Amino acid sequence: MPEAFTLPVPGAPADCKNPGDAAGTVLGFDFGEKRIGVAVGNRALRLAHPLATVTGKDASQRFDGIHDLIDAWRPVLLVVGLPTHADGTEHELTRLSRRFARRLAGRFGVDTVLVDERYTSRDAEAALREIGVGSRRHKAILDQVAAQMILQSYLDGCDVAAP
Repeated sequence: MPEAFTLPVPGAPADCKNPGDAAGTVLGFDFGEKRIGVAVGNRALRLAHPLATVTGKDASQRFDGIHDLIDAWRPVLLVVGLPTHADGTEHELTRLSRRFARRLAGRFGVDTVLVDERYTSRDAEAALREIGVGSRRHKAILDQVAAQMILQSYLDGCDVAAP
């Protein structure tokens, strides 16, 4: 069974051994207790794009939505954002994100990594404002853009062409 592991610094993973195939689709997740933003990327192209926001009344419904995305995209790797306080200390959502990553790995049998996601939601909000998406409209895609930033930081930090 794949194990989740932590890449502590966005854009500069400490140990990027490239789980899975050298090339292929990667899904990134911005975990939240009510909404989960999802992005899709490609390891060869090193590009991430917003994909979907998974919602549901409970975890079972959210995992059903994730199952559909994994079935459609057949990723070689899953990347989950790991939230912490600005100083790097952990909080409750950190623990829940780790649990989410372990559940993804166990349920879907896909290698799963955790990456530092400090400031991604704030940066996603700023990016949406910059392109003129008002705060009323950006809620629907904010989690997807945050997932895109998480995934892009992983893709930027890994030398995916290395053997």
